[in-house]
Amino acid sequence: MAVPVIAGMGTAQPPDAAQDELWQNFFARHYTGRSRALAERIFANSGVVRRQAAVNPLLEDVSEWSTERRLRRYQVEALPLGKEAIERALTAAGLDARDVGLFVVCSCTGYATPGLDILLARDLGMAPDTQRMFVGHMGCYAALPGLGAAGDFVTARQRPALLLCAELTSLHIQPATARLDAQQIVSHALFSDAAVAAVVVPDGRGYALREVTSVTDSSTADHMTWDVTDTGFRMGLSPKVPQVLSVHVRRLVEELLARHGGRLSELDGWAVHPGGPRILDVVERELALPPQALDASRATLGEQGNCSSATVLLILDRLRRAERPPDRVVMLAFGPGLTLYAALLERV
Repeated sequence: MAVPVIAGMGTAQPPDAAQDELWQNFFARHYTGRSRALAERIFANSGVVRRQAAVNPLLEDVSEWSTERRLRRYQVEALPLGKEAIERALTAAGLDARDVGLFVVCSCTGYATPGLDILLARDLGMAPDTQRMFVGHMGCYAALPGLGAAGDFVTARQRPALLLCAELTSLHIQPATARLDAQQIVSHALFSDAAVAAVVVPDGRGYALREVTSVTDSSTADHMTWDVTDTGFRMGLSPKVPQVLSVHVRRLVEELLARHGGRLSELDGWAVHPGGPRILDVVERELALPPQALDASRATLGEQGNCSSATVLLILDRLRRAERPPDRVVMLAFGPGLTLYAALLERV
């Protein structure tokens, strides 16, 4: 039976801005009173140095925009980014758009019908019989169930599949408020924009997808939310999230590795979604990882911010382009549910 292999990846990001500049020239005025002092501390300790924005608040303040206006802009900005990422991934894999059998799109930051899956398939010239799947509102872990669906299709149909994660979090800056709202401040300090595509083929060279697995703690469903409001999508992010992850992450990873004859000490690659610095610290502690194990995740957070579902693919792309790419990689991502997703990859 053919093994699904990630044979090509492509990324696309809008222009970036320094975190200090974003704070000084926009968010320092966005927050007032007690909120300002707290926001300044959160921005300074976010682990983010630079991040990208399709709609940069230094140039265009969307915080009072209606949801309709934000979603119309989403289509305008996401299409060219998605197309650029896909074209790079297909070129890296040596394939044409008409070769794609399944096209999976993940996004929680914009919706429309016809959506990105239809419009990009049309603009890129995918075949009429290309199947499509849109994964919405799964949040930061969506890339992994997306990869799982692509891998299952490749195994069953022996045809290539394409995954795109496209997130424009910059469209959902919330209105200024006098109320102390730490959860909104954290989301404003961390999130960024990106589009990342991955081509999955039957066999070939790249990273073989061995398994995708997950666990959901539904007793903590209110710890992470993404609500549609009249002024965009509003994030709820409990400070208890790292504590919940600490309960589940080691067992999830150890059981995944055990099914494939591996152990934690044998892993040489980690792509861990950097929901924030505390998330990475908790994963490092619970898995007893050496200090350098999460360097790629921390570097991605610092240089590109938290790009929701696209982030873990950005980290994987960083690892695969390293001078010495790791042989075995565990991908970890977390999101609403609370849900933990993990995937095991092996270089072939």
